[in-house]
Amino acid sequence: MGVTTYTHETTTPVAPTRLFKALVLDSDNLVPMLMPQVVKNIEIVEGDGGAGTIKKMNFVEGYPIKYLKHKIHVVDDKNLVTKYSMIEGDVLGDKLESVSYDIKFEAAGNGGCICKSITEYHTKGDYVLKEDEHNEGKNKGLELFKTIETYLLANPYMSPRFNLHLKKNRPHVHER
Repeated sequence: MGVTTYTHETTTPVAPTRLFKALVLDSDNLVPMLMPQVVKNIEIVEGDGGAGTIKKMNFVEGYPIKYLKHKIHVVDDKNLVTKYSMIEGDVLGDKLESVSYDIKFEAAGNGGCICKSITEYHTKGDYVLKEDEHNEGKNKGLELFKTIETYLLANPYMSPRFNLHLKKNRPHVHER
């Protein structure tokens, strides 16, 4: 098994606490609401939403990916850090054991935020991940990031957690 690591930084005019809440604490609600053409739902399979929780993201019928499962390792809302791993799903295929993410939201001088991420691909056997394979996943992640950023900028006075009443067929609400 090998490990390939990539780092990435993205800046946004959205404040770090607000972005953390939207992308980490309320993603189960916001992602399906804002990307219904891609994501059917996100459900908690095991746990209470904190460390040790396993979440399953189900994609709409016809999308090239059926589902992904993530295991949450850290949700630190004081330091605005989350760590989780993709542990199951079509994306892993026969070449990847898992993909680990370490994401930190830091204040930027303009009132916005710098989102710093470290992605580690844990490969099977002697497989070496190609950069274009990483870029494909990174671009999908950036699409999600930009969608939520656009929503937050268009609704500057609305808390991301306002829409808990919009939950449809969700088995669990994670309140912080």
